[in-house]
Amino acid sequence: MLTPAIIADVVDRALAEDSPWGDLTSELLIPADAEVVATMDAREPGVFSGSAVLVAVFAAVDARIRVDVEVRDGERFEAGAVLARIAGPARGVLRGERIALNLVQRMSGIATLTARYVAETAGTKARIVDTRKTTPGLRALERQAVRDGGGHNHRYSLSDAVLAKDNHLAVLAAQHGGDLTAALRAVRAQLSHTTHLEVEVDRIDQIEPVLAAGVDTIMLDNFTPEELREGVALVAGRALVEASGGVTLDTVAAIAASGVDIISVGALTHSVRSLDLGLDVGLHP
Repeated sequence: MLTPAIIADVVDRALAEDSPWGDLTSELLIPADAEVVATMDAREPGVFSGSAVLVAVFAAVDARIRVDVEVRDGERFEAGAVLARIAGPARGVLRGERIALNLVQRMSGIATLTARYVAETAGTKARIVDTRKTTPGLRALERQAVRDGGGHNHRYSLSDAVLAKDNHLAVLAAQHGGDLTAALRAVRAQLSHTTHLEVEVDRIDQIEPVLAAGVDTIMLDNFTPEELREGVALVAGRALVEASGGVTLDTVAAIAASGVDIISVGALTHSVRSLDLGLDVGLHP
């Protein structure tokens, strides 16, 4: 989903926000012919994400800038590692510096956190997936970072699949006299065979009526690990089982051990801490 066109759009908007009429400081202080070399360094360990974005930032600023990325997306690194080397006109490097850091730090923070969740679920069949709780305008970047961390993506947008949550079900059931199965069957009848249907439940007694409608995935929302095990046994392979709500690094292992297929974690993107990276500039030798 992270296409060159999407990256270019994000970078263009970021540069327009950060230097709408140029970089006044560099244009006044830095000679137009000055050349520099710079390194992007890790100030803490993590998992790298954002190589294409990093290259695109400096290409958009000045095509003469050369960027050599030293690590692969998804690769772990230690504090002090050199992640990339940048060389070219000083004004361009300085103009792109903060945008490049902001985006790569956030993407690498997401990849690093995702990798921790994935490690906690090792040995189980559970997939760690993201949610739509992403930064507006940065969803494609943030979801790429989840993949770089070893996770998976949920539906990309509201247009991609049917996911009926509690508020949808309240309205839907009311229109069908409280018969949830009939309401969902009516939805299923309108869908093409390629469209995924997922339904959220928050009580064990909702599982059978939902399954009777022929859903593809059932989301067990805010279930305890014991309730999840009961729910998985009740579903018995008739649909994929997703666990959602209250998932943390402290709880995810127990959730995965319940036998669910999918664990959705909003924290991967909505409250992640950007990784601490630096970009140090020196004069061209």
